[in-house]
Amino acid sequence: MNRPWTPDSWRQKPVRQIPSYADPARLEAVLTDLAALPPLVTSWEIETLRSLLAQAGRGEAFLLQGGDCSESFADCTSNDIADKLKILLQMSLVLIQGATKPVIRVGRFAGQYAKPRSADTETRGDVTLPSYRGDMVNTSEFTPESRRPDPDRMLRAYERSALTLNFIRSLVEGGFADLHHPEYWDLEFVRAAQSPKYRERVAALERSLRFMETIAGPRVGGVLSRVDFYSSHEGLNLYYEAAQTRRPPRREGWYNLSTHLPWIGDRTRALDGAHVEYFRGIENPIGVKVGPSIEPDELVALTEALNPTNELGRLTLIHRFGSERISQGLPPLLEAIQKAGRAVVWCCDPMHGNTEATSSGFKTRSFDRILEELKGAIDTHRASGTILGGVHFELTGDNVTECVGGAGGLSEEALQECYRSQVDPRLNGDQAIEIALLLADCLA
Repeated sequence: MNRPWTPDSWRQKPVRQIPSYADPARLEAVLTDLAALPPLVTSWEIETLRSLLAQAGRGEAFLLQGGDCSESFADCTSNDIADKLKILLQMSLVLIQGATKPVIRVGRFAGQYAKPRSADTETRGDVTLPSYRGDMVNTSEFTPESRRPDPDRMLRAYERSALTLNFIRSLVEGGFADLHHPEYWDLEFVRAAQSPKYRERVAALERSLRFMETIAGPRVGGVLSRVDFYSSHEGLNLYYEAAQTRRPPRREGWYNLSTHLPWIGDRTRALDGAHVEYFRGIENPIGVKVGPSIEPDELVALTEALNPTNELGRLTLIHRFGSERISQGLPPLLEAIQKAGRAVVWCCDPMHGNTEATSSGFKTRSFDRILEELKGAIDTHRASGTILGGVHFELTGDNVTECVGGAGGLSEEALQECYRSQVDPRLNGDQAIEIALLLADCLA
């Protein structure tokens, strides 16, 4: 890992989950265009998030990371974007009151347009076509033209990401995220947000805010009139990521300016692979998804490669085991990282290890199993003397029917009513607020 690094040195490494484009000349022309466009985020925003994540690693703050499994170009609308913010704001409000610490809000948005797939192709009847890999790459319609990887879609992904971030910043600066006015965030269909338990937590936080303003004066009130949001996405399509990797003025090193917090997926974290090669050279805080297939020694080597200076806040390990495996699979990893003295932020993704298929062919997740993995993560970290610094959810502000269970008792039969995801099932707004309420009780 001491060899020279450039934003394109990953091209010399084994590549996984990256599309093959039929027209290399057009690909390079698109990358040249991307490299000339304005950055989507700034290096000082990235450095601020890095310091906040260090606080989460020390137990002084808590990371809430959530959003769509895969964004679509069609959902880049004002209502969809505002609803995502509403859900994250409501969840963070609950967690602030329950965990009694600041919450770092990181959305899976403004770039989550590429997805890894378990197979390169999909077969329907006698027809086999390339798999759908997210709107950045191709489209979900099952035709040869739609499934052909198109480099121009990277430019569309950039444009949609810029529109999303611009609208989010406008909402935040305009008072949408004012903690004094949680009524701004209501989603009509979310019953959990109207529950006595939720209203009790909101009232308790409002009392705390009034007390702080009484003691410290209007300066505190001004700080609480807005909250910060950060963007994240899986840095899967390295062509797109590298094209927006730059040296900002008066900064040392290279920054991926397409997002604040990119992460490596469980399928692409090979130590000798292209993704680790790319991620080791950028200054952003980064995440890595780790699951049952990783060995403790391999994880330690991965942290050494991605965080050689051992700086807390640089590397977040997002574990995803499944409710049945976490109590046995997580402790050896925690022990290995402790023994090696590696500085990491631990985060729990209770979604991906609990995916299953119904008899009718729907891909779903059980609310009970999601909650069980969360509880298992909390208990395991407490028993190991480590700190669970955050959680990572796939969720939406829409009233979808994709995950079974929850207080609403969503059944397998009801999945067909409003199943909209093209890739993985998400918690709907009701389930997201409910999981936040239950998580807050566990963290209290």
